[in-house]
Amino acid sequence: MSKPENKDLSRRNLLQMATGLGAAGALLANNAQGATAPAAGAKAARPAAPRIKFNNTFNFMDPEWNRDAYCRLQGDLDITKTRYGWLGGPVMAVVPGEKVKPLFWMEGFSACRLIPYENKISDTVTEKGFRKLLREVVVYRQWTPKGPGPILETWDNPYTNETVRVVPIMNDPFNYNITQFYPDPPSFGGLNTEKPPKIPLILPWSVKGNMLHLTTDIHLYYPNALQPDKWPRESAGPMVQVSELYRYYINAKDMKNPNLTQVPCSGCWSRVTPWLPWMLMGTRPGHTLYMVDFTGADDPGHMSQELRTWLDSTEERAKYLTAPDSDYGPSLSSLENYAKTQKPAPAK
Repeated sequence: MSKPENKDLSRRNLLQMATGLGAAGALLANNAQGATAPAAGAKAARPAAPRIKFNNTFNFMDPEWNRDAYCRLQGDLDITKTRYGWLGGPVMAVVPGEKVKPLFWMEGFSACRLIPYENKISDTVTEKGFRKLLREVVVYRQWTPKGPGPILETWDNPYTNETVRVVPIMNDPFNYNITQFYPDPPSFGGLNTEKPPKIPLILPWSVKGNMLHLTTDIHLYYPNALQPDKWPRESAGPMVQVSELYRYYINAKDMKNPNLTQVPCSGCWSRVTPWLPWMLMGTRPGHTLYMVDFTGADDPGHMSQELRTWLDSTEERAKYLTAPDSDYGPSLSSLENYAKTQKPAPAK
């Protein structure tokens, strides 16, 4: 079967296409639409779950089928259950005039659950789907040619000859909506007020033998939460340019199986992004390149023993082993969290 036609290819860039981390895509990219949750303690009637449209066929051009298929990769349609994501791979330096060089390894883990969501957008149209409630963590590990070494607390930066403190990514939460429409563009803390027309969710699936493939690429350019006047050593500039390239690989029989409320998958994620803020590289020419494998499943056991030990070491870290049980917020990107939790480095 050939790849289904999609006339709205550019609109795919509006999606948060992360299987467990998001960010991976969600990690540095943006705030998803609907990211601000109700105030703590607020009580609101929870909408009923939408009718699930699954059988033994692929309804590629049905927005509701796409919504539910994507939800089965991002979470579990049984809202009492958790889905876990894992990712890991090298982070490399790309410097003009030099060959690409490895910096360190990264490893991440996430836990999420889905809850029903609906939003009336006109007198005749209501968005229906799920809100993904997500916690995610990423640590950085010493580079060795044979594989990841110890989890880094500090790192010797070969470009600045300085030992820097490593700041892991710890997003709690990063929530967003999955409905039968592409979401609104990210708000970037209210800087972006664009509200494009609602476009049905038609994803770029393809069938390759007994495998189902999904490709989702995101190219972003957005205001930096770390502005250079305040963060001269951490900031790559007033704007952030990021590309996130995802490839999902799914057993076609699993996606056709209506009894599976979540579908296991694996894939790869490439990311082109500025120097990480804790590297203290400022506007130095170059960027980082991630080449990462990922999995999504109902089993948290894909992580390394080193990461599990690190998570179990404190109560604050251990909570990332479980998904949120309610919709709280705000949902901040890792750059926003960095600006909120860290202080600018002293001048060198």
